[in-house]
Amino acid sequence: MQFARALRAAGLPVGPGKAIDAVEAVKAVGIGDREDFYWTLHAVFVQRREQREIFDQAFHIFWRNPQFLQRMMTLMLPSFRGEEIDASHQEISPRVADALRGNQAGQEGEAREPDQEQVEVDAALTFSSRELLQKMDFEKMSLAEIEAAKKAIARMRLPVENVATRRFKHDTRGHRVDMRATLRAGLRDPDIIPLQFKSRRRRRPPLVVLCDISGSMSRYSRLALHFIHALTTDRDRVHSFLFGTRLTNVTRHLRHRDVDVALDRISENVPDWSGGTRIGHCLAEFNRRWSRRVLGQGALVLLISDGLDREGAVGLEEGIERLHKSCRRLIWLNPLLRYEAYRPQAQGAKAMIKHVDDFRPIHNLQSMQDLAAALSELGSRGQESRSKVAA
Repeated sequence: MQFARALRAAGLPVGPGKAIDAVEAVKAVGIGDREDFYWTLHAVFVQRREQREIFDQAFHIFWRNPQFLQRMMTLMLPSFRGEEIDASHQEISPRVADALRGNQAGQEGEAREPDQEQVEVDAALTFSSRELLQKMDFEKMSLAEIEAAKKAIARMRLPVENVATRRFKHDTRGHRVDMRATLRAGLRDPDIIPLQFKSRRRRRPPLVVLCDISGSMSRYSRLALHFIHALTTDRDRVHSFLFGTRLTNVTRHLRHRDVDVALDRISENVPDWSGGTRIGHCLAEFNRRWSRRVLGQGALVLLISDGLDREGAVGLEEGIERLHKSCRRLIWLNPLLRYEAYRPQAQGAKAMIKHVDDFRPIHNLQSMQDLAAALSELGSRGQESRSKVAA
């Protein structure tokens, strides 16, 4: 029961029913073998691929001896959360750390004497928590901070300027004479033919999002999907694609108003989550199957990727060049750009940087808001943002 509570605190959808199922499953399998015990609980508690890492860390930490667990809890204070706890283990997820730390706090609360005086500390800092959250890297966020970030992302809007289409509308202040409407008006009174004017219709351009879901992007792609969902529910003509080793169209799934339902449907239909990356192959497939359908009428393309290709950028430059020529503006969003010393030295990044109009980071809420501000002031294609990095 305590382990089920820890998993629930770490973000896994574990309710009382699953806790009862886990008890019954352990009764049937037994606890004589640690590996059988692990996979028995895994079969009950884990439903989605991205939950495996959280479950694995929580299991190995929770079922160690109490002395190690107590020592680890001491080390996982907020100021020391980034330090290594055990050289034989990988870095512990902040979600697991917060869950187990909260578990320990609950146990300490139960053990405290009722009439013991409690000291309240004012921990106000110079910067507000909202400002700190804006600039915090998604990779370093705890579970509570991730939930706050998801709510902030859900409120985001992308004010892209409307573009002129080929169709016209009646406009008394237009600069072009509408000959058909003028002749029609002249039939009423042939002696006086009032000139009728027209102007081009304007509407939002289509938005196409290509998001990398490979293993190197796993810590950012989940929150990127929340960002894409916010765009999809805010505007029309948003087309979303995920790619790792293959390309998957998830536009229909992201149109669901409930983001949790949308992500559940995506996890069921995307087989290559947190796998390898074949950017060139996926871009070639997109250009061949989807570009003519979704890139018309001055579409904007957001490419979310770190540019790391396991195939050595085979066919990547040809694919990115054709994509660039087919859209109105191509914006590459790279979480690695959070490092000031980053330069596109990988083969995939070198091939991509030549054919993008803008190169921006996407590692925190501030970078997402900066992207929205930049898209609201779109102009002609330029090289300013990418030239600074390429230099």
